[in-house]
Amino acid sequence: MTRVLIANRGEIAVRVIAACRRLGLSPVLAVSAADRDSLGARLADRALCIGPAPATASYLRPELLVEAALAAEAAVLHPGYGFCSEQPALAEMCAEHGIAFAGPRPETLREFGDKGSARAAAVRAGVPVAAGGEFTDVDQAHEIARGAGFPVLVKAVHGGGGRGIHLARDEDELARVVPVAASEAQAGFGNPALYVEQFFPRARHVEVQVFGDGEGGVVVLGERDCSVQRRHQKLLEECPAPGLSPATRELLRGSAERLAADVGYRGAGTVEFLVDTEAGTDPATVVFLEVNARIQVEHPVTEEAYGVDLVAAQLRLALGEPHGLPEKPPEPQGHVLECRINAEDPWQDFRPSPGRIGVAEFPRGPGIRVDTHVTADHLFPPHYDSLLAKLIVRAHDRTAAIEAMRGALRATQVTGVATTAQLHEHLLAHPDFQAGSVTTRWLDATWPPQQHRGGEGDTA
Repeated sequence: MTRVLIANRGEIAVRVIAACRRLGLSPVLAVSAADRDSLGARLADRALCIGPAPATASYLRPELLVEAALAAEAAVLHPGYGFCSEQPALAEMCAEHGIAFAGPRPETLREFGDKGSARAAAVRAGVPVAAGGEFTDVDQAHEIARGAGFPVLVKAVHGGGGRGIHLARDEDELARVVPVAASEAQAGFGNPALYVEQFFPRARHVEVQVFGDGEGGVVVLGERDCSVQRRHQKLLEECPAPGLSPATRELLRGSAERLAADVGYRGAGTVEFLVDTEAGTDPATVVFLEVNARIQVEHPVTEEAYGVDLVAAQLRLALGEPHGLPEKPPEPQGHVLECRINAEDPWQDFRPSPGRIGVAEFPRGPGIRVDTHVTADHLFPPHYDSLLAKLIVRAHDRTAAIEAMRGALRATQVTGVATTAQLHEHLLAHPDFQAGSVTTRWLDATWPPQQHRGGEGDTA
C-alpha cells in the first residue's frame, strides 16, 4: 500500500489521515514527544517520533521530517499548514530523495515566501496591488510612504501569520515603527527586510481558493470572507463572501486565476486580497495581499460549499494522477460558516489555556462538520498553536447558516480549558455581522462587549 508521511500535527493531521483513508493510502504520522498519544497518532497506521516537544526541535526541522518519510518508505509527504509547509528546503529535500511533495514546487514557495517577489509576480500577471514598495533605509521608506499617502502599513518582506505589521499614521510614527518592525522581522523570520504600502482603514479580507495542475491549468473555487480577525489572525470564515457585486467577485476570481496560471501553480493555494469598502466604485477597489502556498486552515469552508475534497486532490496530484476537481465548479447553492474554536480565554485578552480536557462534546447532524484532534481526557499541550476545533455549518442561505452555527455553538461543550466559543456566539448575534458589514478592524471595537470593558469579565 502506498504510504504518506504527514509532517504535521493537530486537526490537520487528522484531516489528512481521513483523505488517505478515502484514497486507500497508508498514513504515517510524524510526531513530537508531546504528540505520541494524540488522536492523529492513534488513527494513523504508524507514528514516528521525530524529536522533543518544542517545534524548533521537531516539526520545524525539515531534515527530520524527510528522515521520517524515508524510514516509513513513504511515496508522498504532506506538510499540512504552518510549520515547514511553505519552506522551499523541505520541498527540495523531498525531491532529492524521490519523495513527492504534496504542495507547490520549491521555486513557487520561494517566490511567494518573499512578499516583494510575490508583489512583482502579481504585477506581471496584471493583478491590482496597493501603492508602496520595499525600502532599504528610513529615508526611502518616507519617500515611498509619501507617494502612497499616509496612513501606511510597514510589513516584513518574509514571514507571515500577521506578525511584524505596524501602522504609521504620519512621518513621525513611521520613523518610530521602522526600526521596531525590522527588529521583529529579524527575530521572527531571520531577515529584517521591510516594505511599506497604502493602508485601507475600512477593508474586508477576501481570499480566493485556487488549485493548479502545475501546467497552467487552474480551478477557481470561489472566495471566502475572512474579515473577522484579531491581531491579523482569522477567527471566522464564510463562503461565499457576502455582499460583493458580480463585478467585484469576478475581479477577485479572475485576478487569482491569472496569477496562479502565470506561475504554473501546482496544488492548493489561496490568493488573498483586501477589498476597500469605502471605494464607492463597481468593481470595488481590490488589492493583492499575498499567496498562501499550501492548504489553508479554513479549507473546509470551500470543501463544504463546493462539495470537493481539496486534501485528496493534493494527494492525487502528488501521486501523478489527475486531481479530480471539476474544471468549472458550479456556484454554491448554500452558505457555509466556520468558527475556529481556540483554547484561549477571550475575557482575559485571549490568554492561551492549555490543560487536560474533561468533556469534549461537539454537535452532530445535517450540515454540521467538526474538524478536531481533541477528545475527552486529551492533554492540550502548551507548545503549539491554540486551535482546538473547527466548527463548520452549511445551510441554504446565510441567515440560516448563522442560526445553525449559533445552535451548533450552544451544543458544543468543552471543559478543562477556556475556549473562544462564547466569543463566537457574541459575534454571530451582532447586527454588524448579520448585515455582512464587518471589516478587518471591526473586532477591536466589538470585543469585549461594552459592559465588560474595564471590568473583570467572565471566565467561562
